[in-house]
Amino acid sequence: MNQEKQPIKVIIADDHVLYRAGVKTALSQKKDIEIIAEADNGMHLINVLKTMSADVILLDIQMPVMDGIQTLPEIRKVCPQAKVIMLTMMDDHSMITKLMEIGANSYLSKTSDSEVIYEAIITCHNDEYYFNSLTNQALLTNLKQRNVQMPQQMVTPEAQLNEKETTILRLMCEEKSTKEIADIVDLSPRTVEALRDKLKVKTGAKSTAGLILYAVKHKIIEEM
Repeated sequence: MNQEKQPIKVIIADDHVLYRAGVKTALSQKKDIEIIAEADNGMHLINVLKTMSADVILLDIQMPVMDGIQTLPEIRKVCPQAKVIMLTMMDDHSMITKLMEIGANSYLSKTSDSEVIYEAIITCHNDEYYFNSLTNQALLTNLKQRNVQMPQQMVTPEAQLNEKETTILRLMCEEKSTKEIADIVDLSPRTVEALRDKLKVKTGAKSTAGLILYAVKHKIIEEM
């Protein structure tokens, strides 16, 4: 007899009551997500995490008492397994890079619609990282320019990729869909998917996010 899969437990930390209510209402329609608590600042959130654990935390950067940047390292101490999605109105590449370095799993604009937030929650829970145009651009610029040391768990030895594999990896970093990549390299979508899986095996990446991190680390996309 199959057991029903447990919903992903989510906590929202944001000082704007209306924003929390809007996100909570939208996500309550999703049967695979359960909002288990809310917090209006970082200190409140840390106190909540001492009594319950979350799978994913939506964390606003700008909050009173204790903001998201100060809160993130504390989350890693009290609830290290939680995936943290930063929420902000700011499009700041250096800030994104800093937050990814200290443990954020994704970075979303607060103008993102509920489906994007839902996708980020599911992807972070399953694959650890959710990349979008904000995080991609930050990694493709700041990490290269500053030559930042990546967290050890993101670093993998360099693999020997052939020209086709390198091309596909670069196109993935440009956020091309499987069909778009297939059209560009003149292969079937199924073959592209097979090559993507092969890339994961070769590089040791567990997800598309891991492949992009690999490409940045090993300067595969340096000339993009």
